[in-house]
Amino acid sequence: MSGTLHLVATPIGNLGDLSPRAIEVLAAVDLVCCEDTRRTGRLLQHAGVRAARLAVCNDHTEVSRIPEVLDTLAQGGDVAVVSDAGTPGVSDPGERLVRAVLDAGHEVSAVPGPAAAVMALVISGLPTSRYVFEGFVPRSGGERSTRLSEIAAERRTVVLYEAPHRIARTLRDLLETCGPDRRVVVARELTKLHEEVVHGTLGTIDVGEPRGEYVVVLDGAAAPAAPDDQQIRTLLRLEFDRGASTRDAAASVARHLGVPKREAYALAIGLQTPDDQTPDDQTPDREEPAP
Repeated sequence: MSGTLHLVATPIGNLGDLSPRAIEVLAAVDLVCCEDTRRTGRLLQHAGVRAARLAVCNDHTEVSRIPEVLDTLAQGGDVAVVSDAGTPGVSDPGERLVRAVLDAGHEVSAVPGPAAAVMALVISGLPTSRYVFEGFVPRSGGERSTRLSEIAAERRTVVLYEAPHRIARTLRDLLETCGPDRRVVVARELTKLHEEVVHGTLGTIDVGEPRGEYVVVLDGAAAPAAPDDQQIRTLLRLEFDRGASTRDAAASVARHLGVPKREAYALAIGLQTPDDQTPDDQTPDREEPAP
């Protein structure tokens, strides 16, 4: 039988968050892939685990580590993947390894546990029923501008990560793209002694002196206001000026504004039909139903 690849979540600060199941899996596997062998070694020592073998698997070595992992699994050995903190594969190495293992026909399992994005989201007080995780935004250039514009228009709650030396700039850029009234929560040092969670708006938030890794939770964009009758009538008049019939004008405006066709049609009839006349595409003895 082939082995299993285990994605093992590790503490994001408080070592007490390492689960008993995580300890059990780390003690049993044949290979532990980690970002930093020294850091993981200290974690294992704290847990009383003597790992069979540690191998570096970070952003630079993940792809080159794949053959060794596949070979271990093919021989029936189990492999664990851990990041320096949190859940592997979430803005940390692991995604490409998982894909390669699945493509090779081996099993992948996970030991759930700490994830800074989820923790910040649930303690933020912002809506949690629908959210999107953006990870780290691009550092510069057009790609950054595009991503920030997409975040500004996003209706769901947005969770992103940022480094201490870029947090001030990112908050300024979000202020420019989202406006000063958008609610935001900025968290750092989660689960640690100096955990800090700051609430505010983009126009008022102050995170103080940057220290530690940050999680930013941003309220989603407000739903656009529904067009009122006056807006609908204005566009209907433009359609009539172009020579459109009542039916065609109503259909065009309904499609453009996203309003029900019956609503646009009723207003179109009101514009086209004085009290003693009928609309241009109806006859007195046969009323045409609204689309």
